[in-house]
Amino acid sequence: MDTPQTLKIAGELLTGLAKNAAYPEESRLDITLEPRDLQEAVGKLAAARWGYLATITGLDQLAAGQLEILYHFCAGAAILTLRISVPRSPIPTIDSICSVFPYASIYERELGEMLGVIVTHTPNTARLFLADGWPNDVYPLRKDAVLEIRQE
Repeated sequence: MDTPQTLKIAGELLTGLAKNAAYPEESRLDITLEPRDLQEAVGKLAAARWGYLATITGLDQLAAGQLEILYHFCAGAAILTLRISVPRSPIPTIDSICSVFPYASIYERELGEMLGVIVTHTPNTARLFLADGWPNDVYPLRKDAVLEIRQE
């Protein structure tokens, strides 16, 4: 199946959930969802066996007061990104997708550690990258993070 057709199928699977859909490139489809619709969307993709979860990334939209969580799925050359925005404060929260894609845990842990996103129902919240002594309220990928450089 060709890439445009593959993306068309993804769009049809998510009809009714998408707040917005855009094709930033021929091989990419970006769909904006409400956080409450994430579980249903990934469930539909999994049930249809539409590609695989490639990664989850986060963006700090400081000026907008939002954190954006991007769920990237691939099927051949087709790339589908589910875009979810959550408020930066008081506590940014999103539900885990580990019940559908168990291997999402590593990406969810990174979201928590680097951006301060609380991922509810994720099976493991242990740190991946930061030292044990790292302050609990300093998230290095947030644009307003104040990172202290220590020389030892």
